[in-house]
Amino acid sequence: MAQRVVLTGLGVVSSIGFGPEEFAAGLRAGRSGARPISVFDTTGFEYANGCEVVGFDPAEWLRVTDPADLGRASQFSVAAARMAVRDAGLDERQLADKRGLVSVGTTDGEAVDLEALLETSLNRGSAAMDGQVARRAPATMLSLAIARELGLSNVSAYTIATACSAGNYALGDGFDAVRSGEVDFALCGGADAMCRKTFAGFYRLGTIAPDCCRPFDADRQGILTGEGAGLLVLESLDSARARGARIYAEVLGYGLNCDAYHQVAPNQESIERCMRLALADAGVKPHEVDLISAHGTGTQANDVTETRAIRGLYGDRPPRTISVKSMLGHTMGAASALGAIACALAITHGFIPPTINHRSSDPECEIDCVPNVSVEADLRVVQNNGLAFGGNNASVILGKYSEKEFAS
Repeated sequence: MAQRVVLTGLGVVSSIGFGPEEFAAGLRAGRSGARPISVFDTTGFEYANGCEVVGFDPAEWLRVTDPADLGRASQFSVAAARMAVRDAGLDERQLADKRGLVSVGTTDGEAVDLEALLETSLNRGSAAMDGQVARRAPATMLSLAIARELGLSNVSAYTIATACSAGNYALGDGFDAVRSGEVDFALCGGADAMCRKTFAGFYRLGTIAPDCCRPFDADRQGILTGEGAGLLVLESLDSARARGARIYAEVLGYGLNCDAYHQVAPNQESIERCMRLALADAGVKPHEVDLISAHGTGTQANDVTETRAIRGLYGDRPPRTISVKSMLGHTMGAASALGAIACALAITHGFIPPTINHRSSDPECEIDCVPNVSVEADLRVVQNNGLAFGGNNASVILGKYSEKEFAS
């Protein structure tokens, strides 16, 4: 029989706080992570705000691996994983031989290191490349480094590169593996570090906002690139009960699809279909959903297309629909993982995070985005969306845990 799957540990590295408690406080307060970019040279760009992670010391979290042997994204990933395991009340030694899954989603992997290697090759030749930088460049390190650092010897560890929806893809993998009994636990989520390549790409597309991200706002001008990591511990309900673990939320189901409609433009019908798949997998009816954490990038095309898809599924009175990207920026492969963590914390603490920077609603985005100020709410079912270039869509459904299994 399929096992019920619950979230018992959360690990967060973000521009508005580290760890679940600080992250929850930042979400409730509507804290903004926006600031001038300093992690790469922004010379030549008319404007360059982003949502950087500041004050992060990898040495606080890496005990086995030399921080210099990991790129910035892998450092974020390992730190968030260790936070999540600790938050779950698990002893790392207890996990060593357990059957597990480590799945980390990303957009850019270690693009910062790849950029450095390319610059060296162009300026001084390939023979001058730094071997340490080359060794830490593969995107597989985002997951392998977790297994190595935590001493996990009986896990499948891999990195998923479905860009902005990759965190939800990883959660879906973990959910399936735990639900089927294939593994005893899963460490899943996403991680990315800000890089010049991605910022420049979005800038050339005309989708970088000059000051801040304003999802669903009539005057929105685009995204801010961000960075960070979100890792979640998934285990069976029986396992969590047996060890008296705190349960943040239950994973009820998920949906994935890829329409390959356009390299960058979202497809309304496909997004709606993905959400329907998620609800069906979860056994949830549309009227039972209390909140949607939208992809909500703050671009003209995404916000209109996503809200139209939501109204296509939910009708004229859709659930409140927020975007945490207004606070965190677009953290790429970490985005939907951090969104899922925000959803779990919202369920646990009984509040809806706001969509900040809001001035006036776009009449084409007909939703209540909870502008600027969080609200108290008893949330039973929450939907978390992740939409990526190429039409890679992923939606995860979380529910408030109760002894009785969720039923429509």
